[in-house]
Amino acid sequence: MSEHKIMDHPLIKHKISLLRDENTGTRDFRVLVEEIAMLMGYEALRDLPTELVKVKSPVCESMQPMISGRKLAVVPILRAGLGMANGILALVPSAKEGHIGLYRDEVTHEPHEYFCKLPENIEERLVILPDPMLATGGSAIQAVDFIKAKGCKNIKFMCIIAAPEGFEALKKAHPDIDIYVGTLDEGLNENAYIYPGLGDAGDRIFGTK
Repeated sequence: MSEHKIMDHPLIKHKISLLRDENTGTRDFRVLVEEIAMLMGYEALRDLPTELVKVKSPVCESMQPMISGRKLAVVPILRAGLGMANGILALVPSAKEGHIGLYRDEVTHEPHEYFCKLPENIEERLVILPDPMLATGGSAIQAVDFIKAKGCKNIKFMCIIAAPEGFEALKKAHPDIDIYVGTLDEGLNENAYIYPGLGDAGDRIFGTK
């Protein structure tokens, strides 16, 4: 059974409010995105399986739980998803990292692929797919399509802010994946931007216009 979860932790709420502030500069914005991704990753990865292994402490030897051999991959959607990747990798430094590059047509708002590089044996891995903004849902849906086409069945999508339209579209297109949302905003404006939102996440992460 897939999980569709909107976060309610006060730290996540607080940090998202700081992200929204137009006076938050590039450095602070980037740090906040990483911190939010780490907090969300803690929740998204709570079902990772563990196994007992032998550990020798200064006191004695005992069997202790450690994450079992399940393979993990973090595949951010370029370019804004890169801002979340390090926060997730801080929790699981051994995870492999891939990238999916999509751009949005300014007229039709439809996503188009320009790059896709995934770790080997992707079909055997749990894939974490981060992208800060889930607006129409088009990019997320297409990214999941690409990953599924490679044989991967275990996918968790993470975003910081979602519009209801995109959230519903992704759930409808891919009801079998887990979806984790930092906060659900009011909707989309005439340019298909989330409001109140935070502007263009990629521009604010990388300091571009």
